[in-house]
Order: sequence, then structure tokens, then C-alpha cells
Amino acid sequence: MNLWHGFSLILAFALPISGMAAAQQLASGPQGIFTGSTDVGKTLPGATIFDAATGSYRVSGGGADLWGSEDDFHFDWVLLSGDATLTADVRFLSDGSVPLEKAILIFRQSLDTASAYADIAIHRDGHTTIQFRSVSGGKTEDVEAPERNPKSIRIERKGNLFTASTVTADGKITPFSMTAVALDGPIYVGIGLCAHNANGLTTAVFSNVSLVQPAGSPAVNKK
Repeated sequence: MNLWHGFSLILAFALPISGMAAAQQLASGPQGIFTGSTDVGKTLPGATIFDAATGSYRVSGGGADLWGSEDDFHFDWVLLSGDATLTADVRFLSDGSVPLEKAILIFRQSLDTASAYADIAIHRDGHTTIQFRSVSGGKTEDVEAPERNPKSIRIERKGNLFTASTVTADGKITPFSMTAVALDGPIYVGIGLCAHNANGLTTAVFSNVSLVQPAGSPAVNKK
């Protein structure tokens, strides 16, 4: 059993996102902070358009689900070593007919469909969860946040511990769950989208995307 599965924090911490000390934001290039864009699993072809003027990512993705023992979704990623915190605002653009469409911020061992991972997922219907698969090919578990429709979502890695948080409009962070998932070496970190429909696509905009590492962390692996 995962020792941290039941960990839960209900009270909001008054921690502004900009208040991280001794941290470094990843530089943005022609594709933003990400260097790869991949359809994982069985899905219609997805796509991502980065708007340099606004710093936002318009993502289209398909796939039946990101759940169980295998995943199907569109993924924009960068290979990263060490601790990091990923934060973003998410806005769904499609018609809203599939309430379990999910937009995610994820730390993932590999691009394999059954990879171990930890993410924070906001669903079309507004509910937000931390999802995790502790071992490759294992089952996915989740813990739901008390708040629905947060302004922003956030996931932080410290070693093997992942903390998921919702963020209010004034920047206050509410951690709601922590889990331990062992991920080794450079891992894939980024944003993703799943249509919860094997034969369809959905679209969302990720804005105010921030990927921050503690100062002195290993460099980004641009492979």
C-alpha cells in the first residue's frame, strides 16, 4: 500500500506561486518550455499550438482514458532531472458533452502507455484529482480535491513525493494530497489532454504555464 495515499490537507496555505525562493524558471523557446509533442497510446492524432505572444498552449487530444493500467492521451513534454513544480491555468474549449475529459500536469517515467506516473488532472465537469500509477503496468489510483473549478492546478515533485494543489485567483495554494511514486533518472514532465473518447478529440488552452526547479538542480535534458 502507498504510505502517502491517504495524506490530505484541507486548509489553504497562503503561499503565492511567485514566492518560491532560490528557484529557476525554464527558458521558453519556439515551442515554449516543452521540446516534444507525442500521442501516447491509441488515440486520434493530437496537436499543440504554442502562442509566443501570450505564452499559452492550445492542445487538441484524443484517447479513451488516462486511467487503469494503460493511457491514451496527447502529451507535450520536456525531459527533466531532479525536483520541479509545474503550474498552469486550464480552459476547455470543446462543447462540454464529455464531463470526464481531463487536462493534466504530469511527471512520467516514459512514453510507454503503461508507464508509472503522477499527475494532477482537472476534468471538464470541474472536479480535480491527483492520479498516480506507482509501477509500470499497475493500476491507477486517485484522490479528489475538495475544491471544484480551481483557477490553477499545481503539482510539485520533491524526490519521490508528489504534492497536488489547487490555486485560487489570488494565488493561494491549497495542497490536497501527497503520494510517493519512484521515478528514476530523467523523466518526462509536461501537459496533457485526454478526450475520454476513443473516437474523438477535445481542445483546451493551458496558460500561465510555469515549470520551476530549485536553483542548482540538474539541467534540462533536451533530447
